[in-house]
Amino acid sequence: MDLRRTQNKMRRRRSLTATLCQLVSAEREPERGPPVRFSRTCLKNVFSVLLIFVYLLLMAVAVFLVYQTITDFRDKLKHPVMSVSYKEVDLYEAPGIAIYPGKAWLLSCEHHLYDHIPPLRHPGQRGDNRCVTQTVNYTDPFTNQTTKHALIVKGPRDVRRRELVFLQFHLNETEQDFSAIDYLLFSSYQNLMASTDKTRFMQDCESSFSSWKFSGGFRTWVKMSLVKTTEEDGSQSVEFRQETSVVNYIDRRPTTEKGDQLFFVVFEWKDPYIQEIQDIVTANPWSMIALLCGVFLVLFKAADFAKLSVKWMIKIRKRHLKRRAQELNHIS
Repeated sequence: MDLRRTQNKMRRRRSLTATLCQLVSAEREPERGPPVRFSRTCLKNVFSVLLIFVYLLLMAVAVFLVYQTITDFRDKLKHPVMSVSYKEVDLYEAPGIAIYPGKAWLLSCEHHLYDHIPPLRHPGQRGDNRCVTQTVNYTDPFTNQTTKHALIVKGPRDVRRRELVFLQFHLNETEQDFSAIDYLLFSSYQNLMASTDKTRFMQDCESSFSSWKFSGGFRTWVKMSLVKTTEEDGSQSVEFRQETSVVNYIDRRPTTEKGDQLFFVVFEWKDPYIQEIQDIVTANPWSMIALLCGVFLVLFKAADFAKLSVKWMIKIRKRHLKRRAQELNHIS
């Protein structure tokens, strides 16, 4: 009997020990499992948050690009780029040369070719007038009081053969210390002849173009160049640019005639190129629209991905909380 009792006690002790071991192992397993799961979930959440921040940064960059693109487009519209081109011609349209001789009178006017001017035979005396001229009297557009007398001369055309116009003027003794004759250039002599109101035409020319001078006792050589400018509204303006060279005249007249002033002036085209200037808007609306479409597409894709990432984070969080609650219930 004693032996059986002893064996029963040993069996009870063994079963109790086994039960305790199972309890201890059951307690240790939940302690080791959850931290691993929690660390993986935490890493996933951190990674998702980082992705969201990255896409938010991309969205901010996209918004900045949209703003910068619109700003650049508006700036290019306000500040067009100047484009300069050159058009080659064989014949120019004959310009108008308006000369204001004052008390001087025209002695001669001739056309010559290839930059050759023959020697003067009778300086100070009337010579040949082979130019097409027109006299226009009009009121000064700035003072509206002074009457101006303009001698309009038809300018040279053939730039290839270096056509020039050579004019001589004579002025009697004057009390002035310096003597000069004013002139201005306008683009077309034919426009003057076709105008019904030549007085108004010359007033507009004087208001629009600059005037220059050539002095007595010298031969003034004027080389003209033409510049056409196209404005933003499509209108076109013409401007003359000139290079002037002055050569002293050696007066061989008798001493009694040297008191009178002689004026010599030559008009010639500089080269066969017309300079054309126009403003070009470099802003291309189609490229801006394409860029904006790409930026907005990126924004929508980023917003969609961020939305899915947030939903995935919420789902993972709920799953983790649910599993944690189940483990705690099992332990309890």
